[in-house]
Amino acid sequence: MDIFLQLTLSGLSQGAIFALIALSLTVVYRATTIVNFGHGDFVMAGAFFVYVLVIYVELPYVFAAISAVLIMLGMGLGVSRGFIDPIKAGPHIGFAMMSISLGYVLRGGARFLWGREVFPMPRVFDIEPFFIGNLVVTGDVLFISAIVAVFLLIFFFIFYRTTTGVIIQAVYQSERGATLIGVNVRAFHQSMWGVGLAMGALAGILIAPISLLHPDLGATFLIRGFAAMTLGGFGSLGGAVVGGLLLGVAEQLFGFYINSSLQDITAYLIIVAVLVIRPAGLFGRTVTVRV
Repeated sequence: MDIFLQLTLSGLSQGAIFALIALSLTVVYRATTIVNFGHGDFVMAGAFFVYVLVIYVELPYVFAAISAVLIMLGMGLGVSRGFIDPIKAGPHIGFAMMSISLGYVLRGGARFLWGREVFPMPRVFDIEPFFIGNLVVTGDVLFISAIVAVFLLIFFFIFYRTTTGVIIQAVYQSERGATLIGVNVRAFHQSMWGVGLAMGALAGILIAPISLLHPDLGATFLIRGFAAMTLGGFGSLGGAVVGGLLLGVAEQLFGFYINSSLQDITAYLIIVAVLVIRPAGLFGRTVTVRV
């Protein structure tokens, strides 16, 4: 039982990062009905920005993290204005191709600068682990869980208790209708791309101290973000969070109790199972997905 609880605790900590990635994907999808297939590489870019600022510029981790979020926020605005807006009149598949291409540009740039080397990030958590019975709660778990919980609460408050949330719902349901009531849909889409990539950067920032960094890091976390979205239901904010947490726990339990190799393919198995059994996910509803 102690092993099971320890694995569950570790899975929830890891799943919190998956939830944040899934939520940042969902933000862009809910605001623009576009799925960003290059999102994982933007998460990787956020992690590498922190690495560069901490190691080379020697900024304190907090300032480096804030800087990375602001950089990715600006990048999101630029991506929407420079690459997404010009192709809106084209076929929907163009959005998928554009997002994939932008992701590969980032990945290629990282490979150009660092090759395929793997870099350790110096630890920044100085919180001593403590015990709850036989369970070990590390500083990583506390820090990640607290940060993710705070941001999720803020984000859910914005979506469901503010005017901005009402605008997001209006744009999601009908861009034309939102335009008729005075919403600048284009500017709104740009801002949501910025927010989505900034949240992705936050996930990368949380990943950096506990994971080895390399240019292909984004692909690993992209599939987990999609698996969390699929499990929770596309377009569902709560579903993205629940899906991420369940995925994190499932990876730990499958890897320990069945076979360690299953840990790497749990996300794929979940995607296949959900699409076959319940395509709308746990909390989603059947919609026409524009990619």
